[in-house]
Amino acid sequence: MTSSVLSPEAASQLVEQWLPADETRTLEFKRVSGKMVGKALETICAFANADGGILVLGLADRKDFSGKSRLFGIEENGEAVDELVRKLRTEFLPPLGPVDLLRLACDLHNGPAKGEHGHLLLVMVRRSAQVHSLVHGGTFTRLDRGNRELSAEEITELSYRRGTRSAASEPVPVALERLRTQAWQRFLQRRGPLSGDFANQLLNIGLAVEAEAGIQPLRAAVLLFADEPGSLLAAHGTRAELRVFVYDGKVAVPGTSPNFRKPPKTIRGPLIDQIDRAVSVVLDELAEGVVHSGSGFHARHVYPERVVKEAIVNAVIHRDYRLNRDIMVRIFDDHIEIESPGLLPKGITPANIRRAGSKARNDLIATNLRDFPEPPNLDAGEGVKTMFAEMARARLYPPQFRENSEAVVESLTVVLLNHERPTAWDEVSDWLDRHGSIANADVVRIAGVDTLRASKMLAAWREQGLLQPLPGRAKRNMAYQKSLGSTTSGTDDLLSGALEKNVQDSKISI
Repeated sequence: MTSSVLSPEAASQLVEQWLPADETRTLEFKRVSGKMVGKALETICAFANADGGILVLGLADRKDFSGKSRLFGIEENGEAVDELVRKLRTEFLPPLGPVDLLRLACDLHNGPAKGEHGHLLLVMVRRSAQVHSLVHGGTFTRLDRGNRELSAEEITELSYRRGTRSAASEPVPVALERLRTQAWQRFLQRRGPLSGDFANQLLNIGLAVEAEAGIQPLRAAVLLFADEPGSLLAAHGTRAELRVFVYDGKVAVPGTSPNFRKPPKTIRGPLIDQIDRAVSVVLDELAEGVVHSGSGFHARHVYPERVVKEAIVNAVIHRDYRLNRDIMVRIFDDHIEIESPGLLPKGITPANIRRAGSKARNDLIATNLRDFPEPPNLDAGEGVKTMFAEMARARLYPPQFRENSEAVVESLTVVLLNHERPTAWDEVSDWLDRHGSIANADVVRIAGVDTLRASKMLAAWREQGLLQPLPGRAKRNMAYQKSLGSTTSGTDDLLSGALEKNVQDSKISI
């Protein structure tokens, strides 16, 4: 845990921004009092179990005070602040991950004329890879404003969503003989012979458990070895197949006459075969190119083969196998979408996936796929980083990761754009990483273009899903940030850009 000091200029800007602000899903204000500690711990727990957030201590709630009268500072009760900092280490199960403390100098409500200067303290909590509870009871999540305690069922559901619990590791009542297949024999060819009968072989490698009715396979074993895992698991509320759709145009047209170029293909079989067949089908479709209706113009898809394969492999390995939905691969004239059930697991977000890479939701599937001849994955956590590097090498836009948390079945969509990125995008992307947002005037300076051209570039990047407008901005004052899909960005973005670059280099351990 570290404490930093923000420069006076940046601190003043943040205070001015927050004085008229209400609390949100990722922001809460608290005046420091003796009763503050318990409520603050609940908020920190809620932030960690949701999308992260910032707790501002020393700034009273807007419903009680307004304007500068909200500024009481942490000096009002320094003992309570010290107690909270100590309990950050001891009051969470499992222990909380990194929490950053940031101190902001400010004038207090009774004014600088009386010599009253003080500080606010920002407790910055990142979205956690785990589900946290308080030692003395309660597991909380964050609402639009305020916190809510979770029930036992909701805690289990959140554990699945976070990837700390995997449906692939749970037993299913499927006859073991259904798994003694050619896929199993291929698995043994590389892994080597195992001792005991078939049931004990599965037990010994952790793909079966002993139950009252006898030895039962785990869902991972069915997915890895059964000839038709989707059919066997359908009775248990799980789909395990992959479907490929090829469309005319740039968007799907719903209704009784969808714009399919050809009938959809359903790909079945053990996961090792499903991956191979899906990659082959998709690459064959891309090799055919696109003939635009009426024009005779033939367009080529130019995605690197390895990027397409990594996207499909990740969808199959990391999907949530408790959800009753297939993986969907959609091929359009100018992009590909690979949608897999379940959100990003273990603390990965669309904002941090480029630097953090992927993390396995289903460890049993990821590790055992390595033991097949010509495994599709190395399980080294470098696949996503390779995708970004390969798309950059091909001078294409980076892959986009979008969480669809508002859908009936939550899912993750990876979008690969068949657009050569202009040189200006690299500089604009770097600007956004450093500053958080960009306006028309910034693009004019960076790209060396006129205002009209800058507006067209911004509009194109927005249409392609690379940018989204900042909320609450009038059209004349519009600015944009990198698009993060439908998920709240949490503190990964709140800590980046202008805020992070203004933090002084000195770090004080607490």
